[in-house]
Amino acid sequence: YKKNIAYHSSGGNHYNNKKIQPIDYITENNLPYCEGNVVKYVTRHKEKNGAEDIKKAIHYLRFILANDYGEKL
Repeated sequence: YKKNIAYHSSGGNHYNNKKIQPIDYITENNLPYCEGNVVKYVTRHKEKNGAEDIKKAIHYLRFILANDYGEKL
C-alpha cells in the first residue's frame, strides 16, 4: 500500500507527529507540484528548517501567483 512508503522515508522525523502525512494529503487531493511543496514546507517548518521552510513556501506561492494568475507579490 503506497501510503506506508511515506512513513519509512529517510531524512528525519519531522512528520512523525502529524495525523495526516503531507504526502498523503498531496496525493489524495491531486495537488500539483508547487501546491504540494507549499503544503510540505508549511507543515514541517517548526520541526525542521524554521524560517527557511517558510521562505521556500513563499517562493512557491509567488510562482503560483505569477504563473496561474499573472500577479506578482
